[in-house]
Amino acid sequence: MKFMKLGSRPDTFYTAESVRSVSSEVSSDLIIQVKGSRYLLHKFPLLSKCLRLQRLCSESPESSQHQIVQLPDFPGGVEAFEICAKFCYGITITLSAYNIVSARCAAEYLQMTEDVEKGNLIYKIEVFFNSCLLHGWRDSIVTLQSTKAFPLWSEDLGITSRCIEAIASKVLTHPSKVSLSHSYSRRGRDDISCNGTESQRHKPATKGWWAEDMAELSIDLYWRTMIAIKSGVKIPSNLIGEALKLYASRWLPKVSSKDVYINKQEASEDSDSDSSNEVTSKHRLLLESIISLLPADKEAVSCSFLLKLLKAANILGASSSSKIELARRVAIQLEEATLNDLLIPSVSYSNDTLYDVDIVMTILEQFMLQGQSPPTSPPRSKLGYERRRSRSAENINFELQESRRSSSASHGSKLKVAKLVDRYLQEIARDVNLHLSKFITLAESIPDFSRLDHDDLYRAIDIYLKAHPDLNKSERKRLCRILDCRKLSMEVCMHAAKNELLPLRVVVQVLFFEQARAAMAGGKVTELPSNIKALLAGHNIDPSRPPPPLSTASTIAAEDQWSMSGLRSPKSKLSSTLRMKLAEDDLDESDLQSEGGISRTSKFKAFCALPTRPKRMFSKFLSSNRNPSEKN
Repeated sequence: MKFMKLGSRPDTFYTAESVRSVSSEVSSDLIIQVKGSRYLLHKFPLLSKCLRLQRLCSESPESSQHQIVQLPDFPGGVEAFEICAKFCYGITITLSAYNIVSARCAAEYLQMTEDVEKGNLIYKIEVFFNSCLLHGWRDSIVTLQSTKAFPLWSEDLGITSRCIEAIASKVLTHPSKVSLSHSYSRRGRDDISCNGTESQRHKPATKGWWAEDMAELSIDLYWRTMIAIKSGVKIPSNLIGEALKLYASRWLPKVSSKDVYINKQEASEDSDSDSSNEVTSKHRLLLESIISLLPADKEAVSCSFLLKLLKAANILGASSSSKIELARRVAIQLEEATLNDLLIPSVSYSNDTLYDVDIVMTILEQFMLQGQSPPTSPPRSKLGYERRRSRSAENINFELQESRRSSSASHGSKLKVAKLVDRYLQEIARDVNLHLSKFITLAESIPDFSRLDHDDLYRAIDIYLKAHPDLNKSERKRLCRILDCRKLSMEVCMHAAKNELLPLRVVVQVLFFEQARAAMAGGKVTELPSNIKALLAGHNIDPSRPPPPLSTASTIAAEDQWSMSGLRSPKSKLSSTLRMKLAEDDLDESDLQSEGGISRTSKFKAFCALPTRPKRMFSKFLSSNRNPSEKN
């Protein structure tokens, strides 16, 4: 750190009976009061350099012995006043980055200009500031920090703007050409080795060497400095992102889900806490300032950092525009997120859910909007023929490869996001206050092709059913309609076949596709698995004895009388068993109509009923149960 000494006389100031004075053979004739402190001084050395004191003394009446001058609004207080007073007496003073701002404001207040006396204090401070402090990195940082105590004076004197310009220019300059002045980041690297030499001194500084020191600035000064840096020469966006991450980790509060719950309880009891509101407002301003500084490039910051900012925005009650901007940024790189990143605590007082599901749904909506796959071939136009003639075949092939690679990346990100959403569903399904509609909406926000299997989705549904035992039959059916039994693995099918929480129709579908898969894999099915037999026996169904034929004349409840076409001539033991199971399931026709209309009803019947003429994928399975005479 650089410093400058002015004056040569020793310090002769002393305190007697709460009055500061200076040792001199000449009796004092001037009393100056500065913010409650009294100084007993001499007119000659002070008035010869301070134009304001000359004017004040000429305006105030003289007493018999001392003339009194009041300075109630003196910038910098008694410390800054003593610097100016000692300079007038020729006593040695030391100026550095820590006190130069207060001394400069005090000298300006006393009007210690060149018009009063050549080589006055303002001139000497300006020379030291411009020629020394602004050339050092650490000196510029400390000087800029000290302007916070005198914001208006520093702005009017141009101290703040000059410090910001100096810092920005150094950030944009190679660190080897910058005088670090033993900055914080430099000291961290200058460790002493065993033989007493500074082993790290000659190692080059990293690209982000400036971030640690700038993190010491208050948010308003930091924001202005970052704007100056971003408006200068092009700087890598990832360096800006790393600097913002460091600043946020230092100043933003670390709040957990437990803390959010406690804060909600305290807020409900005492909503008029001025101190807590003040702290929250301060952190909210800091957060929104960081969000406004985020670079536009995707690789500038990680998705995890963006979601941490979103959690903080949720907790601190940031503006809707800030939350939407963060949600949009998260959606762009959602495939990088983890489950813990998405578990954003809910701070809404209108519901008691543990996590904020609405903000995650907003992120998924943004993800689906921006995740449209590009075309796999270049777009055609009226001049396409002429353009193709003017371009080489290599260029066309390159464009095709690039577009397909981009399309593949988009599809791959959707597959990752689908797995992430299913794991998120498993976590929030444990919340007893989570509404069924939100769970279903979130599950259906992922397109069907993004889920290669439904194992994780099944686990989420199973967890939700266990956490919400009060669901009625209609709600359980509505929940299970998002499940595709054809995409369940064998292990999950075995679990689902014994799951008493599932609607009976879902169990039948699982059994059907398990048998179909076994037939396609083995070529024939000789006997039902033991778990299926146990399930059917639990419902008083004997798979070894064919049931009576089902028809519209059978005595079936009105609510279960839905079409039996395609089930009149059974060819296998499994077909009759499945039809009996479907007949026992009291699925309301109105329930199907309300959810999907006639098209959904017919689709569901065709899905569950075995047709008279089996499709090709089941022909092998059905033929395996026929005897040789039937095959001929």
